[in-house]
Amino acid sequence: MRSNRIRTTALAATALLAALSLTACSSDGGNSSNNDSARAGAAAPAAHTAVKQSQPSATAAPAAVQETPEKEATVAEPDGTPKRTAPPATSQGKKATGAAHRSGSTPNRAPVTCTGGNTETTVSKVSRPLNHLLLTLTNTGNRPCYAYYAPKLRFDDAQAVFPILEDSQPQAVVTLDPGQSAYAAIGLTGEPGAGPAPREATHLQVYFSGKSPEGSTGTPANLTLPTGTYWDDNGYVTYWQTERADALTY
Repeated sequence: MRSNRIRTTALAATALLAALSLTACSSDGGNSSNNDSARAGAAAPAAHTAVKQSQPSATAAPAAVQETPEKEATVAEPDGTPKRTAPPATSQGKKATGAAHRSGSTPNRAPVTCTGGNTETTVSKVSRPLNHLLLTLTNTGNRPCYAYYAPKLRFDDAQAVFPILEDSQPQAVVTLDPGQSAYAAIGLTGEPGAGPAPREATHLQVYFSGKSPEGSTGTPANLTLPTGTYWDDNGYVTYWQTERADALTY
Protein backbone atom coordinates (compact mmCIF):
# COMPACT_ATOMS: atom_id res chain seq x y z
CA MET A 1 0.00 0.00 0.00
CA ARG A 2 2.84 2.25 0.93
CA SER A 3 4.78 1.33 -2.21
CA ASN A 4 1.82 2.26 -4.36
CA ARG A 5 1.62 5.62 -2.67
CA ILE A 6 5.35 6.26 -3.33
CA ARG A 7 4.99 5.30 -7.00
CA THR A 8 2.06 7.65 -7.36
CA THR A 9 4.01 10.52 -5.85
CA ALA A 10 6.96 9.82 -8.11
CA LEU A 11 4.74 9.81 -11.15
CA ALA A 12 3.14 13.05 -10.07
CA ALA A 13 6.55 14.66 -9.57
CA THR A 14 7.66 13.43 -12.97
CA ALA A 15 4.54 14.88 -14.58
CA LEU A 16 5.12 18.19 -12.81
CA LEU A 17 8.70 18.38 -14.03
CA ALA A 18 7.58 17.62 -17.55
CA ALA A 19 4.99 20.37 -17.40
CA LEU A 20 7.51 22.86 -16.09
CA SER A 21 9.95 21.89 -18.85
CA LEU A 22 7.30 22.44 -21.50
CA THR A 23 6.40 25.81 -20.01
CA ALA A 24 10.05 26.89 -20.03
CA CYS A 25 10.52 25.89 -23.66
CA SER A 26 7.35 27.70 -24.68
CA SER A 27 8.44 30.80 -22.82
CA ASP A 28 11.99 30.79 -24.39
CA GLY A 29 10.57 30.41 -27.91
CA GLY A 30 8.26 33.44 -27.43
CA ASN A 31 11.06 35.71 -26.23
CA SER A 32 13.26 34.77 -29.13
CA SER A 33 10.54 35.74 -31.61
CA ASN A 34 9.90 39.09 -29.92
CA ASN A 35 13.61 39.97 -29.83
CA ASP A 36 14.06 39.20 -33.53
CA SER A 37 11.07 41.38 -34.36
CA ALA A 38 12.41 44.19 -32.18
CA ARG A 39 15.85 43.98 -33.81
CA ALA A 40 14.25 43.96 -37.26
CA GLY A 41 12.11 46.96 -36.33
CA ALA A 42 15.12 48.85 -35.03
CA ALA A 43 17.20 48.09 -38.15
CA ALA A 44 14.51 49.28 -40.58
CA PRO A 45 14.73 53.00 -39.76
CA ALA A 46 18.51 52.82 -40.01
CA ALA A 47 18.29 51.35 -43.47
CA HIS A 48 15.69 53.95 -44.45
CA THR A 49 17.90 56.72 -43.12
CA ALA A 50 20.82 55.45 -45.14
CA VAL A 51 18.72 55.51 -48.30
CA LYS A 52 17.56 59.07 -47.64
CA GLN A 53 21.10 60.29 -47.08
CA SER A 54 22.25 58.77 -50.36
CA GLN A 55 19.70 60.90 -52.31
CA PRO A 56 20.88 64.35 -53.64
CA SER A 57 19.96 67.22 -51.36
CA ALA A 58 17.10 69.39 -52.64
CA THR A 59 18.63 72.53 -51.20
CA ALA A 60 22.19 71.88 -52.34
CA ALA A 61 21.63 72.68 -56.05
CA PRO A 62 21.14 76.49 -55.74
CA ALA A 63 24.25 76.73 -53.58
CA ALA A 64 26.31 75.20 -56.40
CA VAL A 65 25.26 77.98 -58.82
CA GLN A 66 27.73 80.79 -58.26
CA GLU A 67 26.94 83.01 -61.27
CA THR A 68 23.56 83.90 -62.71
CA PRO A 69 22.86 85.97 -65.84
CA GLU A 70 21.65 89.54 -65.34
CA LYS A 71 17.90 89.93 -65.43
CA GLU A 72 15.88 92.82 -66.73
CA ALA A 73 14.56 95.06 -64.01
CA THR A 74 10.81 95.36 -63.58
CA VAL A 75 9.17 98.67 -62.63
CA ALA A 76 5.50 99.16 -61.95
CA GLU A 77 3.60 101.73 -64.03
CA PRO A 78 1.21 104.10 -62.22
CA ASP A 79 -1.69 101.77 -63.14
CA GLY A 80 0.13 98.74 -61.70
CA THR A 81 1.18 97.30 -65.06
CA PRO A 82 4.76 95.94 -64.94
CA LYS A 83 7.18 97.79 -67.17
CA ARG A 84 10.31 96.03 -68.37
CA THR A 85 13.50 98.00 -68.46
CA ALA A 86 16.86 97.15 -69.93
CA PRO A 87 19.50 95.50 -67.72
CA PRO A 88 22.13 97.81 -66.30
CA ALA A 89 24.99 98.54 -68.66
CA THR A 90 28.36 97.06 -67.86
CA SER A 91 31.36 99.26 -67.32
CA GLN A 92 32.80 97.87 -70.53
CA GLY A 93 29.72 98.97 -72.46
CA LYS A 94 29.90 102.45 -70.97
CA LYS A 95 33.55 102.79 -71.96
CA ALA A 96 32.79 101.72 -75.51
CA THR A 97 29.93 104.21 -75.78
CA GLY A 98 32.11 107.04 -74.48
CA ALA A 99 34.85 106.18 -76.96
CA ALA A 100 32.41 106.19 -79.84
CA HIS A 101 31.07 109.57 -78.74
CA ARG A 102 34.54 111.08 -78.48
CA SER A 103 35.63 109.71 -81.84
CA GLY A 104 32.44 110.73 -83.68
CA SER A 105 32.87 112.72 -86.85
CA THR A 106 29.72 114.88 -86.49
CA PRO A 107 30.78 118.48 -87.20
CA ASN A 108 29.95 121.35 -84.86
CA ARG A 109 26.60 122.74 -86.06
CA ALA A 110 26.22 125.59 -83.55
CA PRO A 111 25.00 128.75 -85.38
CA VAL A 112 27.32 131.72 -85.87
CA THR A 113 26.68 135.35 -86.84
CA CYS A 114 26.16 136.13 -90.52
CA THR A 115 28.94 138.39 -91.80
CA GLY A 116 30.65 139.15 -95.08
CA GLY A 117 33.06 136.28 -94.38
CA ASN A 118 30.48 133.45 -94.41
CA THR A 119 27.79 134.90 -96.70
CA GLU A 120 27.34 136.35 -100.17
CA THR A 121 25.38 139.60 -100.51
CA THR A 122 23.88 140.85 -103.76
CA VAL A 123 21.83 143.94 -104.68
CA SER A 124 19.29 144.19 -107.48
CA LYS A 125 16.73 146.66 -108.79
CA VAL A 126 13.03 145.70 -108.64
CA SER A 127 10.11 146.99 -110.66
CA ARG A 128 7.72 147.10 -107.68
CA PRO A 129 7.66 149.01 -105.46
CA LEU A 130 9.12 151.99 -107.26
CA ASN A 131 12.50 153.35 -106.19
CA HIS A 132 13.40 150.14 -104.37
CA LEU A 133 16.40 147.84 -104.32
CA LEU A 134 16.53 144.31 -102.92
CA LEU A 135 19.40 142.90 -100.84
CA THR A 136 19.83 139.13 -100.87
CA LEU A 137 21.99 137.49 -98.19
CA THR A 138 22.99 133.83 -98.80
CA ASN A 139 24.77 131.61 -96.27
CA THR A 140 27.87 130.21 -98.03
CA GLY A 141 29.41 128.65 -94.90
CA ASN A 142 29.05 125.14 -93.49
CA ARG A 143 27.20 126.18 -90.34
CA PRO A 144 23.88 127.98 -89.73
CA CYS A 145 24.17 131.73 -89.16
CA TYR A 146 21.99 134.38 -87.54
CA ALA A 147 21.04 137.44 -89.61
CA TYR A 148 20.59 139.86 -86.71
CA TYR A 149 18.48 143.01 -86.95
CA ALA A 150 18.85 145.00 -90.19
CA PRO A 151 21.82 145.60 -92.50
CA LYS A 152 23.63 148.89 -91.90
CA LEU A 153 24.20 150.73 -95.18
CA ARG A 154 26.52 153.45 -96.39
CA PHE A 155 26.17 154.89 -99.89
CA ASP A 156 29.54 155.89 -101.32
CA ASP A 157 31.23 158.23 -98.81
CA ALA A 158 28.15 159.10 -96.75
CA GLN A 159 28.91 159.98 -93.12
CA ALA A 160 25.70 158.62 -91.62
CA VAL A 161 24.24 155.12 -91.68
CA PHE A 162 21.10 154.80 -93.79
CA PRO A 163 17.87 154.89 -91.68
CA ILE A 164 16.37 151.54 -90.52
CA LEU A 165 12.61 150.93 -90.70
CA GLU A 166 11.78 149.68 -87.18
CA ASP A 167 8.24 148.68 -88.17
CA SER A 168 9.71 145.86 -90.30
CA GLN A 169 11.25 143.94 -87.36
CA PRO A 170 10.24 140.22 -87.56
CA GLN A 171 9.07 138.19 -84.57
CA ALA A 172 12.31 136.19 -84.37
CA VAL A 173 15.89 136.43 -85.52
CA VAL A 174 16.32 135.05 -89.04
CA THR A 175 18.43 131.87 -89.05
CA LEU A 176 19.99 130.69 -92.30
CA ASP A 177 21.12 127.12 -92.87
CA PRO A 178 23.94 126.69 -95.40
CA GLY A 179 22.57 127.65 -98.82
CA GLN A 180 19.54 129.55 -97.49
CA SER A 181 18.88 133.27 -98.09
CA ALA A 182 17.43 136.27 -96.28
CA TYR A 183 16.12 139.51 -97.83
CA ALA A 184 16.00 143.22 -97.03
CA ALA A 185 14.34 145.97 -99.07
CA ILE A 186 15.87 149.41 -99.60
CA GLY A 187 13.48 152.28 -100.09
CA LEU A 188 15.77 154.76 -101.84
CA THR A 189 13.79 157.95 -101.36
CA GLY A 190 11.04 159.41 -99.25
CA GLU A 191 8.09 161.53 -100.29
CA PRO A 192 8.98 163.86 -103.17
CA GLY A 193 9.92 167.30 -101.90
CA ALA A 194 10.29 166.12 -98.30
CA GLY A 195 14.03 166.79 -98.14
CA PRO A 196 17.21 167.40 -100.11
CA ALA A 197 17.22 166.35 -103.76
CA PRO A 198 18.21 162.72 -104.38
CA ARG A 199 21.82 162.08 -105.27
CA GLU A 200 23.37 159.36 -107.31
CA ALA A 201 25.46 156.58 -105.78
CA THR A 202 27.64 153.89 -107.34
CA HIS A 203 28.79 151.80 -104.37
CA LEU A 204 27.20 150.40 -101.26
CA GLN A 205 28.79 149.07 -98.10
CA VAL A 206 26.73 146.54 -96.08
CA TYR A 207 27.64 146.07 -92.41
CA PHE A 208 26.28 143.25 -90.22
CA SER A 209 24.94 143.45 -86.69
CA GLY A 210 25.87 141.07 -83.90
CA LYS A 211 23.75 140.15 -80.88
CA SER A 212 23.77 143.82 -79.94
CA PRO A 213 22.18 146.31 -82.32
CA GLU A 214 25.00 148.74 -81.59
CA GLY A 215 27.95 148.78 -83.95
CA SER A 216 28.76 146.01 -86.41
CA THR A 217 30.67 142.72 -86.51
CA GLY A 218 32.81 140.82 -88.98
CA THR A 219 33.70 141.78 -92.53
CA PRO A 220 31.34 144.11 -94.43
CA ALA A 221 30.19 143.46 -98.00
CA ASN A 222 31.16 145.95 -100.73
CA LEU A 223 28.68 146.10 -103.60
CA THR A 224 28.40 147.90 -106.92
CA LEU A 225 25.00 149.53 -107.32
CA PRO A 226 22.86 149.30 -110.47
CA THR A 227 23.40 152.18 -112.83
CA GLY A 228 21.16 155.16 -112.16
CA THR A 229 20.67 154.56 -108.40
CA TYR A 230 19.53 157.69 -106.54
CA TRP A 231 18.90 158.00 -102.83
CA ASP A 232 18.08 160.65 -100.23
CA ASP A 233 18.07 161.00 -96.46
CA ASN A 234 14.38 160.03 -96.18
CA GLY A 235 14.90 156.50 -97.50
CA TYR A 236 15.14 153.35 -95.32
CA VAL A 237 16.20 149.72 -95.18
CA THR A 238 14.13 146.91 -93.64
CA TYR A 239 15.15 144.21 -91.19
CA TRP A 240 16.26 140.90 -92.67
CA GLN A 241 13.25 138.78 -93.70
CA THR A 242 12.95 135.09 -94.50
CA GLU A 243 10.84 135.74 -97.61
CA ARG A 244 11.49 138.07 -100.54
CA ALA A 245 7.83 139.09 -100.71
CA ASP A 246 7.82 140.05 -97.02
CA ALA A 247 10.72 142.42 -97.53
CA LEU A 248 9.11 144.07 -100.53
CA THR A 249 5.86 144.85 -98.71
CA TYR A 250 7.55 147.90 -97.09
